[in-house]
Amino acid sequence: MRKDRNRLLKDIKIQEEHKLLSKEAPNSAGESLLQQFTTGFNNNADLSVSEFPNLFLKIYYFSYLINKDHYEHFLSNIRNFTPEELKAFLNRSEFNVLSDMKSIEEAILTGSAILFAEKKAYDLSFKEGKDRSISPSESETVILGAHDAFVESVDMNLALIRKRVMSSKLKTIKLQIGNTAKRNVYLLYIEGAASQNDLEEIKKRILSVHTDGIVDTNMLVQYIGEYPNSPFPQFYTTERPDVTVYKLFDGKIAGLMENSPYAFCTPVSFFDFMESMDDFGQRWIVSTFIRITRYIAILVTLLFTALYVSVTTYHYEMIPQALLPTLLESRSKVPFPPVLEALFLEFLLELLREAGARLPTKVGQTIGIVGGIVIGQAAVQAGITSNILIIVVAASAIASFVVPSYLLSGSIRIVRFGFILLSGFWGNLGIIFGMGILIIHLSSLTNLNSPYLLPISPMYPKFFKYSLIRGPFKKKAERG
Repeated sequence: MRKDRNRLLKDIKIQEEHKLLSKEAPNSAGESLLQQFTTGFNNNADLSVSEFPNLFLKIYYFSYLINKDHYEHFLSNIRNFTPEELKAFLNRSEFNVLSDMKSIEEAILTGSAILFAEKKAYDLSFKEGKDRSISPSESETVILGAHDAFVESVDMNLALIRKRVMSSKLKTIKLQIGNTAKRNVYLLYIEGAASQNDLEEIKKRILSVHTDGIVDTNMLVQYIGEYPNSPFPQFYTTERPDVTVYKLFDGKIAGLMENSPYAFCTPVSFFDFMESMDDFGQRWIVSTFIRITRYIAILVTLLFTALYVSVTTYHYEMIPQALLPTLLESRSKVPFPPVLEALFLEFLLELLREAGARLPTKVGQTIGIVGGIVIGQAAVQAGITSNILIIVVAASAIASFVVPSYLLSGSIRIVRFGFILLSGFWGNLGIIFGMGILIIHLSSLTNLNSPYLLPISPMYPKFFKYSLIRGPFKKKAERG
């Protein structure tokens, strides 16, 4: 009974001391932070709070962002504390004191609980850690390269790069973008390999982005690119850590964004989009042959359908005499001019491609294969198109899949429609005119002030073995 009375008197004394302290400093920083926090996070039904009146503290958190087991263990430790014991406990180095509303907001939204006590705010890090496991890349498949890909956790992505670049020369710079939904962006570079001018330029561009929120790396590079109206990608984006590391060693700057499984690399040229990690896992002669095949595939997907339209509309003299009767018979049942026939089939192919990408994997494959065969055969029987055009469009589609970069492949498919229209109006002259416009456009593009067609424009023949073809590693080592 006496013990209970003494304990009660002690609690009353502590409460009176706390009230007196509050009266002495009614506008203290702790109260101000708590008021700012409750004002800024009002009308949030998913915000949880734990109160301990006897300890004069409140803990705010989002239950789905923290590790509940760790949080419950923390509560079991402080539940029986006295205010003096709590003060000593919070003075441990593992609890960071937050001094402003900005740091409090960032902490609670990244998986921490915020404890308000003694006119201070403490960061209690109980992050859940339920990140997606590392898995192979689905958009950049390789046979001989590594089989891991970036995930949405920037910490894990940094770890994947650090494990490959075990050197203190790998430097990182942390930036923040977004006015409402803030995101951290990390710039990575190899000291001594990357250009400091390029580094300062990319930092300036990222910091100049003022928007409510950017949710993915592929959105960010569109904000900081020099030519927003060009269909061609200007920043190399990848979800493969081995590709990113290769670009870093090549003197480029890489960027990682929080909650995005992609990295961007800069400065890059058109020929960087034609590389694959498979190129570096094979003998250089084999890799060079495959790389040249890719350049031929670009010409096929750009010009094959356009040449069909040009030849069948204006230039029948270019058709071999043995093939002419077959072509005339195939075209005799088609009521449309070749340009409309080609545009119809190409557009239908794009619809099938998009449907296959949006549907579930197994259903998408079925739609792509069965839909292409059934619709193509039905179109020929109905007299809407010719057999030869079906073969030409299929060859163009297959050639577009040879391009390693999905972004560049999409750009080329769009440009292909322009060549078809030009060939329908002016025949071969239209194709030549279109090629001139395309080359001029590519030559005028830059990425971080670096020419897009380097080393062709401007011309550096000695670098051909590192871009147009894949030279021996020994020669590249001698260059380095």
